[in-house]
Amino acid sequence: MSTSKNRSVAENRSSGTKAPRPKDAATIIIYRKNKSRTEILMGERSGKHSFMPNTYVFPGGRVDAADSRIIPAKELRDDVSRRLVRGGCSPARARALAIAAIRETFEETGLRISASHGQARRSKVQVWNEFGTKTCGPDLSELDYIARAVTPPMRKKRFNTRFFVYDGTNIAGELGGTGELLDMKWVTISEALELNIPQITEYILTQVQDFLENRPKREEATPVRLFKMVNGKRIFSTE
Repeated sequence: MSTSKNRSVAENRSSGTKAPRPKDAATIIIYRKNKSRTEILMGERSGKHSFMPNTYVFPGGRVDAADSRIIPAKELRDDVSRRLVRGGCSPARARALAIAAIRETFEETGLRISASHGQARRSKVQVWNEFGTKTCGPDLSELDYIARAVTPPMRKKRFNTRFFVYDGTNIAGELGGTGELLDMKWVTISEALELNIPQITEYILTQVQDFLENRPKREEATPVRLFKMVNGKRIFSTE
């Protein structure tokens, strides 16, 4: 398996500089059943990116201020919202994280996780007009939440990322996007592990495999896996 461990050295901050505060981010692992294959969507980050360039990742990105002002067509399930809150954010921030994940997915892939709503709306943020807010809005109701990862303190850029999963068998739209993700493709988890992936992506893939095989209960008590670094040691725990 090829990983980006060597490349990550260039992303470390200089000695003596202060560790940046992690920025909230969210991503979605979209899966689908294709005959006998269960596939997930991945794409290669452009080499122009300063964070994890030329690696294969799931669509996603950081939360924008406007994400907290978007009205979804359907809300998060209560159990998902409470699991997010358990990890240290407010209910409003939990919603913004899910909306950010759907927005970033649309921008990067052209795919829409959406549902119709009863009132036509026009957004001041153009991407949501392109998404189709006159007739539909982001659908948070079928997102599930399985993991959170905090970028280690030695990195120049740090993110507090929440990982959602979504059944994209009947997802709207066609693969396209803005070009942030290249070579987008549907792959099995085994195939994904053979790609050039960051270490955290490798770990999250194991959690996706567990989710798909065991289908945890839709309840608040379902554990969420947490990856972070404490005192120079990588910690894998639950919250």
